[in-house]
Amino acid sequence: MDLVIRDARVIDGTGGASYRADVGVRDGRIAEIRGPGRRPALPGKRVLDAGGLALAPGFIDMHAHSDLALLRDPEHTAKAAQGVTLEVLGQDGLSYAPVDDTTLAAVRKAITGWNGDGSDIDFDWRTVGEYLDRLDRNFGGQGIAVNAAYLIPQGTVRMHAMGWEDRPPTDAELTRMKQLVAEGMEQGAVGMSSGLTYTPGMYASDSELAELCRVLARYDGYYCPHHRSYGAGALQAYEEMVNLTREAGCALHLAHATMNFGVNKGKAPDLLALLDDALDGGADISLDTYPYTPGCTTLVALLPSWAGEGGPDAVLTRLRDEETAEKIRHHLEVVGSDGCHGVPVEWDTIEISGVSNSALAGHVGRTIRRTADERGEAPWVTARRLLVEDRLGSTILQHVGHEENVRQIMRHRVHTGGSDGILQGDKPHPRAYGTFPQYLGRYARDLGILSLEETVAHLTSRPAARLRLSDRGLVREGHRADLVLFDPGTVAAGSTFDEPRTLPVGIPYVLIDGRFVIEDGARTDVLAGRAVRRTAST
Repeated sequence: MDLVIRDARVIDGTGGASYRADVGVRDGRIAEIRGPGRRPALPGKRVLDAGGLALAPGFIDMHAHSDLALLRDPEHTAKAAQGVTLEVLGQDGLSYAPVDDTTLAAVRKAITGWNGDGSDIDFDWRTVGEYLDRLDRNFGGQGIAVNAAYLIPQGTVRMHAMGWEDRPPTDAELTRMKQLVAEGMEQGAVGMSSGLTYTPGMYASDSELAELCRVLARYDGYYCPHHRSYGAGALQAYEEMVNLTREAGCALHLAHATMNFGVNKGKAPDLLALLDDALDGGADISLDTYPYTPGCTTLVALLPSWAGEGGPDAVLTRLRDEETAEKIRHHLEVVGSDGCHGVPVEWDTIEISGVSNSALAGHVGRTIRRTADERGEAPWVTARRLLVEDRLGSTILQHVGHEENVRQIMRHRVHTGGSDGILQGDKPHPRAYGTFPQYLGRYARDLGILSLEETVAHLTSRPAARLRLSDRGLVREGHRADLVLFDPGTVAAGSTFDEPRTLPVGIPYVLIDGRFVIEDGARTDVLAGRAVRRTAST
């Protein structure tokens, strides 16, 4: 064996009881699992005494925003230190492939708050396949920190085919969108995402989305929508996605499936009943959540959809016009804009977590309400000024969640874990650095919401099954040696809202393809991550 892990408490990802075993790794795969004390002992070039540590499959982050972070940061400790060995990129309908030059420029502006402006990146790709190839040959051909799969972003596809217009597509434009989705699937994407509260993806009708989902179904891919409302109308929005994908014959994975805002307090059982009814009727559904109550997005995302037509430059023009800006304020504060999920904005819940313009750093860590009060002005005046001066690059924490909803949803039979981790900003959401140890430590060990074995299954085999990965997600002979060794008694998220970039504790070893990316609690220089492509066999 290249490596033998002796006397580990194996939590194999099935959800079944843990057991003691020696695990042998050869050529990047689990070659043998043998009960401890059996003779002869497994021989290995290297032997690691687990000392009672738990050995689990590598964790799969079903909702990641590391699309550029993996290209710029070889260490990527935000995820590697959590035990994440695979991230799913291309989320919320906006990412960097497939594009042409015009679309790429617009996307870079639109999601600066998620990933930075990309001025440090050589965008030498245009197609999905070329982006995946770039991941593989990054850092001088060594690869990337952790593995990555990709969802085709529907908003980017729409932008590529018909610009940033709020109208139905022509027959030719719809055909082009379907072609782009098919090409992306053939090039290795695992499905398609949408951001249906983000422009321009939100301009798509259900019939348009269903046409694209029918393409996904031909390739056994899945649809991952950030649906049309997580606030007022949330249940109807969930039902809309369930019905749409059932009509199209496509698998559905609900992104960051929360029930937020005051209108949804105590309504998690209603969502779960809706999903159970669909599952019992034969629907193929899964979901992901992060184990925190606040959400995180960009400040511009709160604006009404009509304000976003034409793209970022058009938004800034509208914000600078007094009459139009007043209409935007009215929709935000009185009507409840679709960008804010149909709920009038509460400025005391909107905390600035990051800015692109360093001159605006004083806003970080403060709510819009607090800054406005200190300046003696209305909150909208503060928000509008920040949007313009930061050129829409500001990120926010939105403190609108409910703990009881978080706990009930994470128990569900199709639940998986996803960080939704935005790594940009001076004060990012702690979920970017803490989601997976937070599940293991706070929710499994401390609160007993799930058993440790159940929790590991939610973070490993369930997402692997959704991704159709037949050799990941379990500690099983023949599977890839993407593995995590953690201490069940001490594992915990170090990140907090005050110190969001603090690394977790209790995760001393992480392996990808049998190579240590975390060893003795520290990041090694190993770049074992690769693009994980959809294939006929998966």
